[in-house]
Amino acid sequence: MGTVALAGTFDTKGREFAYVKQILESLGNQVFTIHTGVYQPFFVPDVDSSVLADAMGVSIQSIRDADRGEATATLSQEFAKILPKLYQAHRFDGILSFGGSGGTSLVTPGMRELPIGVPKIMVSTVASGDTSFYVGTSDIMMMPSIVDVSGLNKLSKVIYDNAAAAISGMVNAHFVQDVDVRPLVGATMFGVTTPAVDHARELLDQKGYETLVFHATGTGGRTMEHLIKGGYFTGILDLTTTEMADNLVGGVLSAGPHRLEAGIAAQIPQVISFGALDMVNFGPYDSVPAQFKDRNFFKHNPTTTLMRTTVAENVQLGQEIARKVNKATAPVTVMIPLKGISKIDAAGQPFFGPEEDAALFKAFKDTLANDCVKVIELDMNINDPEFTQVADDELLALIKAKQDKTKKEVTA
Repeated sequence: MGTVALAGTFDTKGREFAYVKQILESLGNQVFTIHTGVYQPFFVPDVDSSVLADAMGVSIQSIRDADRGEATATLSQEFAKILPKLYQAHRFDGILSFGGSGGTSLVTPGMRELPIGVPKIMVSTVASGDTSFYVGTSDIMMMPSIVDVSGLNKLSKVIYDNAAAAISGMVNAHFVQDVDVRPLVGATMFGVTTPAVDHARELLDQKGYETLVFHATGTGGRTMEHLIKGGYFTGILDLTTTEMADNLVGGVLSAGPHRLEAGIAAQIPQVISFGALDMVNFGPYDSVPAQFKDRNFFKHNPTTTLMRTTVAENVQLGQEIARKVNKATAPVTVMIPLKGISKIDAAGQPFFGPEEDAALFKAFKDTLANDCVKVIELDMNINDPEFTQVADDELLALIKAKQDKTKKEVTA
């Protein structure tokens, strides 16, 4: 049987954690306990919060003397450092925690530092709302606690029992999994660039590559960038950079200011394009900020409203992408689809904008100043199969060139 790390505030919620520990042990698990609370724990843990304090060069008493926010931030910071080390030392196989907003904020940063695939369950009072702050780009499972994590009652026991059973199953279920040894390619896709990426994936599959497709909804872009830093990919087919428009204009699907930077820093072979930069994303039409009321909109569905980017915004986007790729120190290819950058940016479609697209491409080319960057302009829409074929061929050529260079360096 596996070992479950049970982490949390064993001072304020000690009885609840002691109950969960008992349930986990009754299911046959070993339990490795980590106290992240400020005060004395209800039971003796394997790792006490005083150990976290000592690792930061401060005393647990100084943390107790600080205000709650500062104390939580201090313990959370060290917990995020020590948890992956404990996992690497084979002290546990999966982790379970319970808490309110404070306990969730304290433990989830450490969970996010664990490798993808390590079972992680956070039972929380805030699990039914926007959990992106807690989950980030990881695979934490957030489980609503229904009632506050405060006391043992008929309802809370059901939730605790289910959470314990869930982590036990995740840690102990053993099955034979086919290991796919094909090299990985990361690709970005949006609904309006789906034909391009679906075709690209088919072509890459034929060439012996496995493609991980990331939905460019903010979280998707951040997750891909995080995995690039982790060394998961052989190449990147970043055809859909739409999240940068949301970041610039204030849409709801921004991936933040560092989008497009991880691949450049990692010197990974990549092909980049301007997919879906013709749009900024908002929620239902009534939620669109008033300052945009005179813009060109397309109601994608009842909960998603798209807004066409302007010439001025496209100039800024072109310049921003050029500034990003200007930092490349390894070959990168940027592909320009002259007949449109999305399914609805095509002749006869609601966002068809030759003037806006021309401004985007011109601003990019005028700002570009890097011999490492190859630019390919094609008189096609981004979703045309011929465009995708060229993109795939270009990525495979970049991958092969890097592999050949590595072989020469090894044999030199």
